[in-house]
Amino acid sequence: MAESTVRQRFDYSLSVAEMAIYSALAVLLSLTILAALASACKLLLDSLIHWTVATQTLRVLNELLIVLMLAEILHTVRISIRSHVLVTEPFLVVGLIASIRRILVISLEMATLGRELVWTSDSTQVFRSSMIELGLLGLLVLVLVFSITLLRRYPAAHAKED
Repeated sequence: MAESTVRQRFDYSLSVAEMAIYSALAVLLSLTILAALASACKLLLDSLIHWTVATQTLRVLNELLIVLMLAEILHTVRISIRSHVLVTEPFLVVGLIASIRRILVISLEMATLGRELVWTSDSTQVFRSSMIELGLLGLLVLVLVFSITLLRRYPAAHAKED
């Protein structure tokens, strides 16, 4: 009998510690989201003031997609706090957003590289490497979308595994 009481108390203590860690993580993520959002707002405001919106678009978009990824991670933490279960789908969504973010960054960098009049061997190598990375990222996006679709289509089978 005493052993089961000790186990219950230990389980309760670990549960409280887990909630404290998740809560601290949620607060830190929220602060990080606010800081990244403020940074994106400052970048956008500065680019509007200095008429450099076209050149700063990539940086602003990059910041905003980071905010979106952090918000998805915060959502995952919130779900974990409520249900005490680690949910897979939000992590897949974060991976999808990160992949799309990288595709956009590479595409805009390659557009800038394409405007150069003379191509050197370095720029050719960068272009080739970027195209390989874009192909792999495109494949990764397809795999992540397929995985999310499967998770949504068969939630009961997924829940039974846990």
